[in-house]
Amino acid sequence: MDSEDDELPPTLVDVGEVENTKEEKPRKVPITIVTGYLGAGKTTLMNYILTEQHGKKIAVILNGEYVAADIEKTLTVNTGGEEVQEWLDVGNGCICCSVKDQGVNAIESLMEKKGAFDYILLETTGLADPGNIAPLFWVDEGLGSTIYLDGIVTLVDAKNILKSLDEPAQEELPTEGHEVHDGHSGPLMSTAHLQISHADVIVLNKSDLVNEQELQAVRERVEAINGLAKIHVTEQGKVPNLEGFLLDLHAYDSVGSLNISEKGHSHLDPTITTITLTTPVLTADQIPNLDAWLRSILWDSKLPSLESCTSEDNSSYEIHRLKAKLPLSNGEMKIVQGVRDIFEILDAPNSSSGNESEGKIVLIGKGLTGKAFQESFLATIKGL
Repeated sequence: MDSEDDELPPTLVDVGEVENTKEEKPRKVPITIVTGYLGAGKTTLMNYILTEQHGKKIAVILNGEYVAADIEKTLTVNTGGEEVQEWLDVGNGCICCSVKDQGVNAIESLMEKKGAFDYILLETTGLADPGNIAPLFWVDEGLGSTIYLDGIVTLVDAKNILKSLDEPAQEELPTEGHEVHDGHSGPLMSTAHLQISHADVIVLNKSDLVNEQELQAVRERVEAINGLAKIHVTEQGKVPNLEGFLLDLHAYDSVGSLNISEKGHSHLDPTITTITLTTPVLTADQIPNLDAWLRSILWDSKLPSLESCTSEDNSSYEIHRLKAKLPLSNGEMKIVQGVRDIFEILDAPNSSSGNESEGKIVLIGKGLTGKAFQESFLATIKGL
């Protein structure tokens, strides 16, 4: 009887029961990169977050101190005011120098041990380049990671940032010297420039140490470098609420309106600027041409499809941040997100162009002014 029972066909199971037995899809946890030049107030801000009674379980990774020969990073978890410190082992190297799988897996392993967090904040060193760190957490959806990049926040010391931008440390100065633009002499690029150019949110901290005129000058200089970022003004790293400042940024979910105000401030900082291109409505079969154009300007720093391309057009330039909103003739909307040489072409949330008559591409980077980006884009899209 037992052997006969073993050969019987399996009992039918109700579909509802099967669905209930399936493992739930793990909730994705957002990670925000918090950067800022030396003395900007990152540690003060982190301490403020950890001691604030917000009721959220936030993991703060302090990526600045080397511990013994094996480099580990302190990770502090705050849950309703209770702090627990753990060591996050990322192997032989800091997070910004680790391979992607190593850095991401280290955090995911900790989450498995301690449970999922509501948010993760990664504080970088004062000299870190966020453009090197962001790709570590910009993980392809198909890889099934339980964390995702929510955005980059840069703290700015309102009292000293202009000095940092104009007079970088000696080791940061390029060997060829300084550029001169519209009578303004400045360094080719500093760490402060890099941190501002990559930001999705910029916090002008220590505003109580400057007067209104000085604060306005700082704001204009920052906007000249990065016209996309949201700007908040704070004192002593105290933010009125965490959402929108450091949390729930959703900087890579959508691109917003891309309405960059044309203030004509490119002369304020010749090193890094924000430029806007307008595009016609595209057809679906032009998307491969768009992809080819993006690969050329981001991977090769070359402007394709220019018959009269000059050495000036393809002279050295760097694109640090790219966002685009591109309507299609079929009524859909494509968005593009890019950091350095990594980019994605995505369907816009609730993808509908709303019969928009033109699109926008915003570029932030070094040496962008005076280049024929607009002409190159139009020629490539048309397949010329």
